[in-house]
Amino acid sequence: MTSRAVATPHDESARAAQLILDAGGNAVDAVIAAIAAQGVVAPETCGVGGDLFALIHHPGWERPRAINASGRAGSGADAALVDGRSGTVPRDHPLAVTIPGCVDGLVAMAEEFGRVSLATSLGPAIELAREGFAASDELTRAFTLKRSVYHANPAVADLYPAGQPVGLGEPVRRPHLAETLEGVADGGREAFYLGSPGEDIIEAVDGIITRDDLERDHSDWVEPIGIEVAGLTAWTIPPNSQGYLGPGALAVFEMQQPPEDSESPLWWHLLIESYRCLAWERNDIVADPDHLPLPLDLYLDRDRLERAAASVTIDRAGIWPDRIGAVSGTAYLCVADQEGLSVSLIQSNYHGTGSPLGASRSGFLLHDRGAGFSLTKGHPNQVAPGKRPLHTLSPTLWTGGSLPRWLLGTRGGAVQPQLVAQVAARAILGNESLDDAMAAPRWTMSEFGPGSGPRLAIEPGVPDTVLAGLHDRGHQVEVLTEQQPGWGPASIIEVDGDERRAAADPRVNTSRSLVW
Repeated sequence: MTSRAVATPHDESARAAQLILDAGGNAVDAVIAAIAAQGVVAPETCGVGGDLFALIHHPGWERPRAINASGRAGSGADAALVDGRSGTVPRDHPLAVTIPGCVDGLVAMAEEFGRVSLATSLGPAIELAREGFAASDELTRAFTLKRSVYHANPAVADLYPAGQPVGLGEPVRRPHLAETLEGVADGGREAFYLGSPGEDIIEAVDGIITRDDLERDHSDWVEPIGIEVAGLTAWTIPPNSQGYLGPGALAVFEMQQPPEDSESPLWWHLLIESYRCLAWERNDIVADPDHLPLPLDLYLDRDRLERAAASVTIDRAGIWPDRIGAVSGTAYLCVADQEGLSVSLIQSNYHGTGSPLGASRSGFLLHDRGAGFSLTKGHPNQVAPGKRPLHTLSPTLWTGGSLPRWLLGTRGGAVQPQLVAQVAARAILGNESLDDAMAAPRWTMSEFGPGSGPRLAIEPGVPDTVLAGLHDRGHQVEVLTEQQPGWGPASIIEVDGDERRAAADPRVNTSRSLVW
């Protein structure tokens, strides 16, 4: 019998997907159920106030279908609103709120591929919001840390009973969010964008976003981009996503002919450098699809990657011609059903809980994705009305011929492709068990722009020989004292004929994988 698999950041979102699959829904229906439930029980990761990307594949297709449901800047977007500032848009400014694309993405996916109604898929999330759920440690921690920002915000009043952050294990009910989701279930996108939630969005951002902006559909079916790695094709979302960096780094890594032993210092060095030799130019080449400085087919062009690979040396960390913010609020999840339909989906608030602004009567916070815009005049990613900003969301879907083989992605903001590359290097290129690949120590670098040095942080558990080998090659390494929850949770599913394998990420105790 063909199995089914779900991997999500929370047991309630995994359960929602399982309920829909058991009720006759397919992988698309299940992933809609899961991400909607995730936004209810873990608003520190995602919600209907954010954006969404997804890759969908069915056996027999030449390539996956890809949806970019990232919203655009409002008609009133203007860098002059933060005159005198440089760099990127301040995340606490209304200009950082772009139109949430999530609901448009969910509706488009349901209409194109859903087997059951959108109302059915949203049912588990609505029930959780109405009947309640137990607060997780991540939720409690996030909204305790942000108490000064949110305790008087009516959009999340349910998370501050009696003015105090909800405690671990305490029941949480979100009736206003339930009403918002019920509106979408009954009335589709119009109920959200042109109803009370849309009015709340306009009010929250002082009119930078208008009703005309909200009337426009913010989901587009786009062509995915891919590169051959390990005899498979690794697909991802094209820019405005930075997703090309994960598959691109893995292709460069493979070109180096690395040792098979993942505890070899050279293995670590080559994977780190394979990422750095591409990532230094990210901020200058990832922008709105209509404003890209490179032709789209060059982002994962093999000749371009081979030139990057040639710049890597085996004995020394390189320097290639900014520091990034804190851990992101993002949820990556994936589903493979018994028919082989597979979905890799990611949805986000961006910086942790997102913007300080919320939809006051509708029960959700808004994202701060516009903080990815540049304030530099003439930059491809300069903020302007109708543009999509640089996006960190980086889902991947791997195919072998016409068959789906792997679904992989993670939370992590700007470092998402770094984490994807590390898990894939072990599980897909290195054939390590999924549990071992997920538990292995990870590294990240927050500085990878032009001229940045080889500074990185590494989780504990790395052999001393690896640390010494990295140091000898010029890497500046900070060894941390514990695994980092923000460097995940990653989710992964392997589709192998009729068999499905999945693994949860030990960094977050709510992370779940189900195979049945």
